[in-house]
Amino acid sequence: MSATLPSYAELPVRPELPNGSSWGVWGDDDHLGCLNLLSAEGAKRAALTVRTGHVHPLNLELELPDPPLFGRPAFGHEVASRPSGISCDDMLHGWNTQSSSQWDGFRHVRSAIHGAYNGLPEAEHGVHHWARKGIVGRGVLADVARWRADQGRPIHGGITDVITDVITPNDLLQTLSAQNILVETGDILLIRTGWLPFYRALSPEVRSTYAADPAFVGLEASEAMAACLWDLHISCIGCDNPAVESWPPPMYAMTDEDRVAALADSADPAVAASLFLHLSLLPLLGLPLGELFDLESLADECHTTRTYDFMVTSAPLNLLNGVATPPNILAIC
Repeated sequence: MSATLPSYAELPVRPELPNGSSWGVWGDDDHLGCLNLLSAEGAKRAALTVRTGHVHPLNLELELPDPPLFGRPAFGHEVASRPSGISCDDMLHGWNTQSSSQWDGFRHVRSAIHGAYNGLPEAEHGVHHWARKGIVGRGVLADVARWRADQGRPIHGGITDVITDVITPNDLLQTLSAQNILVETGDILLIRTGWLPFYRALSPEVRSTYAADPAFVGLEASEAMAACLWDLHISCIGCDNPAVESWPPPMYAMTDEDRVAALADSADPAVAASLFLHLSLLPLLGLPLGELFDLESLADECHTTRTYDFMVTSAPLNLLNGVATPPNILAIC
């Protein structure tokens, strides 16, 4: 843990700021959150982890999941001929930046009580801030799915299996310990839950039913998990499942009346995190969330070489005030 950054227990940095928030850690006008922990020195350190030179693209096919989850529409792809007759353009219609691999930006989820990250107007946020910095750093893989299987507690992804399973802070930390890998300040943490092989094995008919009411394993919705991730002092987190956290989160299992009442109490960071982990990680802690990353080939190489760090590059869309972005992400081992 960095000596220059507060622990979760030491947040907030000023008493007038929301509890459980990193607001003010990087200044009152900050739009980058934990991405501030990426640095030129960190990029040079990341380059030293390249051993085999193998490149692993972590972007899922843009067409997957098919159909998209959470009621998002499928996009249309039109190839349009140019007037010259010798060239073509792509036209994407109804494309949602969160229908496949993605970074969730700080406009995606706001606190019901405190608003968007760092107390700034929501309209001032956007993935263009991230794009103009770039995301390059040392990546660390936590292959929780493989570790849990080795412990005799496999993560089940089947439709009728125990899909309310959650990954606890202890699961995450024990995985890292078993892999003999130390997370350092500014690292890009990638977590493999094993959801993607489960999804790829589904028939088109089952995928269609599943998209209407998905459920899957992910990180536990709790303040303990929020504290664990903050205290690792990572720059961002990416998972192979659709939401980073388990689904459905407690908030989505409530009646509308109970949800409204619970959100009214979400000024308490423990309440916010236990309702929906996004409510803690994005608006309060400023931790970018990567979803639907394809970690399978990367995980296989890490397991074979017994090395779990590598270089990561990601180029978000330079989309002014964008809510989310495809990651355009590579891991180089």
